[in-house]
Amino acid sequence: MLYILSCSIFLLLSASKISAQEIKTNEGIRIPAERRAAPAIQDSLVITAPTPAIPGAAPQDTVRRSNEVLTDQVVYSAEDYMRLSPRENRLYLYDNAVITYGDINITAGKIILDNERNEIYAYGIPDSTGTYSQKPVFTQGQNVVRPDSIRFNFDTERALVFNSRTEQGEFKVLGEITKRENDSVYYMKNVKFTTSPNEENPDYYFYARRIKFVPDKKIVSGLVNMYIADVPTPLGLPFGYFPMTEEETSGFIIPSFGDDNNRGYYLQNGGYYFAISDYVDLTVLGDYYTNGSYGFRTESSYALRYRFRGNLSFRYEKLINSERGFPDFSESSVYNLRWHHTQDSKASPSSRFSASVNLGSSDYYQASTNQMNTGNRLTNTLSSSVSYSKTFNIQPQVNLSVAATHSQNTNTQQINMTLPTVQASMARVYPFEPKIGAKKGIIENINFQYNFRGENRFQTTDSLFFKPEMFKNAILGAQHQIPLTTNFKLFNYLSVNAGTNYTEAWVFKTFERRYDEDARLEVIDTVSGFDSYRTYNFNTSIGTTIYGTKNFSGNGKWQAIRHVLRPSISYNINPGFEHYYDEYMIPETDDREARIVEYSRFQGTLYGPPGKLFSSSIGLSLSNTFEAKVKDSADAAPRKVKLLNNLNISTSYNLAGDSLRLSPISVRGSIPIVQNKLDVNFGTNLDIYALNNNNRRIDRLNIQNGGSLFRLTNANVSFGYSFSSRDFSGGKENVNRLENQTFRNGGRPDDLFGKDMDIDGTFYDEQEEDMPEEDEESQNSWYNFNIPWDLRLAYTMNYSNSARQNELSSHSLMFSGDIELSPNWNIGASSGYDFVNHGFTHTQLRFARDLESWRMTFSWTPFGLYKQWNFFIGIKSSLLSDIKYEKRRERDRSL
Repeated sequence: MLYILSCSIFLLLSASKISAQEIKTNEGIRIPAERRAAPAIQDSLVITAPTPAIPGAAPQDTVRRSNEVLTDQVVYSAEDYMRLSPRENRLYLYDNAVITYGDINITAGKIILDNERNEIYAYGIPDSTGTYSQKPVFTQGQNVVRPDSIRFNFDTERALVFNSRTEQGEFKVLGEITKRENDSVYYMKNVKFTTSPNEENPDYYFYARRIKFVPDKKIVSGLVNMYIADVPTPLGLPFGYFPMTEEETSGFIIPSFGDDNNRGYYLQNGGYYFAISDYVDLTVLGDYYTNGSYGFRTESSYALRYRFRGNLSFRYEKLINSERGFPDFSESSVYNLRWHHTQDSKASPSSRFSASVNLGSSDYYQASTNQMNTGNRLTNTLSSSVSYSKTFNIQPQVNLSVAATHSQNTNTQQINMTLPTVQASMARVYPFEPKIGAKKGIIENINFQYNFRGENRFQTTDSLFFKPEMFKNAILGAQHQIPLTTNFKLFNYLSVNAGTNYTEAWVFKTFERRYDEDARLEVIDTVSGFDSYRTYNFNTSIGTTIYGTKNFSGNGKWQAIRHVLRPSISYNINPGFEHYYDEYMIPETDDREARIVEYSRFQGTLYGPPGKLFSSSIGLSLSNTFEAKVKDSADAAPRKVKLLNNLNISTSYNLAGDSLRLSPISVRGSIPIVQNKLDVNFGTNLDIYALNNNNRRIDRLNIQNGGSLFRLTNANVSFGYSFSSRDFSGGKENVNRLENQTFRNGGRPDDLFGKDMDIDGTFYDEQEEDMPEEDEESQNSWYNFNIPWDLRLAYTMNYSNSARQNELSSHSLMFSGDIELSPNWNIGASSGYDFVNHGFTHTQLRFARDLESWRMTFSWTPFGLYKQWNFFIGIKSSLLSDIKYEKRRERDRSL
């Protein structure tokens, strides 16, 4: 023991003086294979062979060169033993051996430290079953290499690595022999690199005989071939360049190819990606068809943390159908502009800027050849809004907003646009409120506001959008409103609200009307100049809340039922402003009698003419809510359940009318079927007046005309319900509507119109984070124990009987669902049935297959206007997203 302790102290003291050559770029590792004095270092997993001898095993001269100095301390440890060999000047470490030198760390089952050569030899060791275990792990900074054996030199910091395995971003690199030149350059021989999660048996890989590997930057190879399931493919390149940086880099985007029924062969979605900075990028893509059609689009995303984020895209397509000279030849252009901008709430508490723009050709989504989102195709309205709002924290507070809006009907091609809309409002002012204490009584609750709204509105069509004719017909106006209100309690139970509203409208263009006897037609003359009118009205309402509770004795499930009634009576007076009206006479002719036409010069202005007729009406409203308190078990706490939600009955009676004074009685309500999941909404209108032979209302009760007390004029029932396997397993569904492309474009937030594939082959709105997390144990168990699924339903029914038509105007049921048959198979369908027209709505069948490192998707619309199928297969990794194949087939729309 004393001898071993003395040798250990001697070696540790001399280790600090062990010197090494400084790194020189022209000096290689001096271990040529032909000069080895012993067999080569074994890299096989065969562990029955003895540990190979180390080159230079003979005793060496103990004289050390003074110019060889280690740049850092060597720290080592092992669990089984650390054996010193003074004769060989080596240190043997066995079982979980660790060597640390600066930022370099080597762990292995067996490590030999040669002090004479300043080299390390690391191997694995056999475990109790004879399996080669505790393989070496070489770590430097963020780079980790897991080989079968390592030979490392402290002097040059170079190494030879056998059967190495390392991960660089999404790449897994497997090399038979690796030569470490320095901490940033590796040379490898017989290399496989892949993005497959199974590095031992990848489903695909690229094979190169020699490569240069720069960690976190790139792989440069010579001849490279692609292997799928260990089978070589014709896909090969004389050289290869694979970027591996985690930062965004600019580069080309490989287009996809195929053929179109109407436009021939095509190249689509090819272009260039510009990584402009960490805050903004730009993608430029183009399409070309052999019949001359083409298209291009630009997309840009930007974000500044804690300030704002958004995306901007513009698409343009020149579409040619058939061939020039044929009778069915046609040529058209379509475009679409989208912009979505949101501001972080922390950026500016008193001001906010937002934008949601979707405008373009009315037929863009229907005519585009590179638009696969059928949810957008079935949307009939495009809308946009760009607004800026500012709050001035003064007394009283003032809110100001400036906005530009746009609404476009894709069926009629009508466009309504305001540019701009300016709104300003002043907070409520209580001139008689007490300085201390709460406001009480009718006087102290008197308050008034000031609201301003100014608009410059354009009404045009798709063909005249942003042309001189559009701006010529602009309508400009402004409106001022000053509401004066108060509220108080009457008899401690009745809440009374009363108020009046003063409105003043400014216009800058009016319309005079007359009859031209010479031309025998009505003429409208536009009068430019400032004009205005003023109106006012009065309203009051009184209401209360009545509670009725029925308690049940015993320990049953039902503990109590409560009925909440909110009756309300309102009274409104709207004076008639006849002085804003004029008249002209149309003389008698052979085919018509003379008549007088009344008009207002404010007809056709921004806010229309003021009311001519005096009206005085009483409004009646009764709101009902039924709730129950139930206990699921004797020991459970009671919970509240809604039985009938907001059953509202309302009507009005016109005191100033000469006939048909009572308006139809409106009944609206909601029945909760599944708490917080399924509510059945219903509504109906009941009329007490009868119809004549021309199906028009007459001033005669329906019961006096031989009918019932009430005549059902219309009714509707609707509900939407979504549920999934998570509802039965306690999971929560995560639906982010802002990330739903169809919803942002004005469509439905669900996928009842089907899901559609994006450019990378994924279905729109697929969110991996939406899936419930599974632990390793559940993933390794039998999968069909719990199959994930989801289903969404939407039902609507409208009944019309206002003119004795007695028909269902609409009656449909739509559904969409997905089921995950296995961890890698997912199938789904979206469809519906129209019970009125007796036909299926837009139908889509789809499936997706996760091929480990590949993605395969297929969607099929078997019939209808948008009959088509789309197929895609490609590598999931974003680094190799250009390695893909996709095929589309649409119906021939010209037939």
